[in-house]
Amino acid sequence: MRDDILLRVEKPARYIGNEVNMVKKNPADVDIRFAFCFPDVYEVGMSHVGLQILYYFFNRRDDMYCERAFAPWHDMEDIMREENIPLFSLETETPLNKFDFVGFTLQYEMSYTNVINMIDLAGIPIWSKDRGENDPIIIAGGPCAYNPEPLADIVDIFYIGEGEVSYDELMDLYKEHKKNGGTRKEFLAKALKVAGIYVPCFYDVTYKENGEIESFTPNHKDAPQKVRKVIVDDLDSVFYPEKQLVPLIETVHDRVTMEVFRGCIRGCRFCQAGYVYRPVRERSPENLLNRADNLVKYSGHEEISLTSLSTGDYRGFKQLAEGLIDKFSKENINISLPSLRIDAFSLDLMKKVQEVRKSSLTFAPEAGTQRLRDVINKGITEEEILRGCSLAFEGGWDRVKLYFMVGLPTETEEDLKGIAKLSSAIVDKYYEIPKEKRNRAVSVVVSSSCFVPKPFTPFQWSPQATFKEFMAKQKLVKTSMERKQVKFNYHEVQLSSMEGVLARGDRKVAKAIVRAWEKGAKFDGWNDFFKYDLWVEAFEETGLDMAFYANRQREYDEILPWDFISIGVSKKFFINEMEKALKEQITLNCRTECAMCGAKSFGGGVCYEVQN
Repeated sequence: MRDDILLRVEKPARYIGNEVNMVKKNPADVDIRFAFCFPDVYEVGMSHVGLQILYYFFNRRDDMYCERAFAPWHDMEDIMREENIPLFSLETETPLNKFDFVGFTLQYEMSYTNVINMIDLAGIPIWSKDRGENDPIIIAGGPCAYNPEPLADIVDIFYIGEGEVSYDELMDLYKEHKKNGGTRKEFLAKALKVAGIYVPCFYDVTYKENGEIESFTPNHKDAPQKVRKVIVDDLDSVFYPEKQLVPLIETVHDRVTMEVFRGCIRGCRFCQAGYVYRPVRERSPENLLNRADNLVKYSGHEEISLTSLSTGDYRGFKQLAEGLIDKFSKENINISLPSLRIDAFSLDLMKKVQEVRKSSLTFAPEAGTQRLRDVINKGITEEEILRGCSLAFEGGWDRVKLYFMVGLPTETEEDLKGIAKLSSAIVDKYYEIPKEKRNRAVSVVVSSSCFVPKPFTPFQWSPQATFKEFMAKQKLVKTSMERKQVKFNYHEVQLSSMEGVLARGDRKVAKAIVRAWEKGAKFDGWNDFFKYDLWVEAFEETGLDMAFYANRQREYDEILPWDFISIGVSKKFFINEMEKALKEQITLNCRTECAMCGAKSFGGGVCYEVQN
């Protein structure tokens, strides 16, 4: 990249590569070139553990070079469009339209316009049907790929599941195809035989007059009726990088990240990740402790973060955390423990962690009353919440963050006011500690997000609250707050409303997404740049009803856009869980009792551990 351009943009290090541990290969020596694209800025994408894993997973192959690209910030994009500079990779500054594959990770729905913008900026046709033999294959995976339909006419191939399982087979297939010659369409047809692969052009969709799906059928003999996700059986034996890319500028998470386990035993009824990543599979503490040395050594980071959906449920948690503290506390390296449940917290461990460096503690009660926590199957009582906070305060903490959700199914005014009552009770717990043991005034920060019904959850049939309803709910919570020690923040309501539309969108929604992009929508996940009015206009201009996707109750027998995907968890189970939610009945966690959700069909993980 020319120096004169870099001098004209904010944070030029976003575009130059050459970070510590960057992989360098000669493109002429490889058979496959893969551009890993994160549809957000460099600082966000470089904090994503999935990028770190797949970058080194692909590059371990001698015949493949995986390079990276991120969404350029507005200033850089303006220059690139003015000077006809196509979007390029960081490693070699190669235009993305020269790659074999351009792959996107879909972490959140509001990144869809950035996906389209990056494809266009690379000089690649936006619509899959318009691409020719010299255009790259556009492939996408990640959590949003579990409802791929809003991008089905744009993305050529969706990868459903965990990347370490089928990518080698897919790349081997492509290498052979490229060597022998063949058309783009022929390769897409061959890809149908790879587990976890969905190729949208080989499926036809018809619709009823009311807009619901009438049929979803394969139009190729090798296209499966159900696309089954693929998962890693044994996390200890699967590839995991010995090093991480170290950014040259500050990113969202500047730290070593270690993935502790995949899946979740809890079954919160609003949480898509808790179901699509089932069953729980753990890495051994010994495995992680061994990896930590190299990850710290080759990065220079001063913090280690343990990631999972619920780290406190990790069976080797105590051994791992104490082992890390013993290894690194003398080097002043902080151990970050996110995703902890209050009922799983150890006072002894808290004290050890604070000896290095203390930060605020984050807990997620999700709902303000026990009734609503039972509806969502949070599996935690108010007594446990207060006891956990007491332990934290006794351990020397005086700052607590609490996460709640508004707009949950069956929610009442009492549930909303309960958020303020619970926050107040937590403040009271702090003042039960003798005055001489308090360092300063307690700070309780309450954040509330808006409930978004997601595919593959028991609430996938539930209506989302409207924009006006959300605003009224947030106002009620705010006016119910009485303690000066409690600060209340709430998530951007219009953004959540739009997310609700896209999360359950069908194939028709693609034209509205593209229209919104044409009108200027991008970086929609950023509050400062999200323009709700553009989206409203885009849906109106394309003849689609936002309320149809977000705000209506669906029937159990309706064909949902993602019904052709199998995550192992059965639809029958989700219906049963929805009915239990309406009866305010809980389902025990997977280690206490198997609920026969269907994930046992994968043949491993917690489904078998609970019986042995």
